[in-house]
Amino acid sequence: MPEGDALHRAAARLQPLVGERIEAESPHPRGAATGVARVVDGRVLERVEAVGKHLLLRFEGGVVLRSHLRMSGRWRLRPRGSALRGSPWLVLRGGAWEATQWNGPVLALEERPVRALGPDLLAESTEVEDVVARLRADPTRLVGEALLDQRLVAGIGNMWLAECLWHARVSPWRRVGELSDDELAAALGWARDAMRASVRAIGKRRRMAYRRAGRPCPRCGTPIESCGLGEANRTAYWCPRCQGASADLGGRAEGEGFEPSRGLHP
Repeated sequence: MPEGDALHRAAARLQPLVGERIEAESPHPRGAATGVARVVDGRVLERVEAVGKHLLLRFEGGVVLRSHLRMSGRWRLRPRGSALRGSPWLVLRGGAWEATQWNGPVLALEERPVRALGPDLLAESTEVEDVVARLRADPTRLVGEALLDQRLVAGIGNMWLAECLWHARVSPWRRVGELSDDELAAALGWARDAMRASVRAIGKRRRMAYRRAGRPCPRCGTPIESCGLGEANRTAYWCPRCQGASADLGGRAEGEGFEPSRGLHP
């Protein structure tokens, strides 16, 4: 699933359309069924912004289009009139450029779900210390689960979770109450800096833990482990030596119904 940095890149990509009066159409039947193209057609696009994993396109007249890409959605920008192959859910045409939105799956003319989000980790106004305080609301919660809760902090997904906790040497199975403010701030600060660098497309960062189950930890050589995390069963990746042994899994020691994977979850 595209994470916060990918949505901020998409927002930057669509900026050439801001200020343009948009011609809209929905070639794909599922896109047409949303009614989005009919409503935004002929309106001026006033602003495009990312909030967590959501993209908001604000049109004149107070019309807001919300896009959530989930696993398969993509936004593309290209010169107007380029040959179109396939059926995008939505096409937004300006004077010189056009944006295409492919594979949905969420195109809606409302922003209510965004109001329930926590602070966007990439927003200039977000302070790491404030996010740490929000995480403290439930000290019994697994830190790996808390950092994925978009109501607490928006933008972090599985990939950035695995990487930031590896760099901070924190196990995803530790309880929030077991960690110091400095440990939480180190993980969040690393994630924010790395995600901002990703938005600016500065280099390609090597993955240290994410999708590396069974491979040696780049720091100590111990095989990376993986296992479903929390109620959503999102796969966590961690080094049992650098970040914490398998018996540190929120009270679920090996032999108590837990068996870590060393390569079964790519």
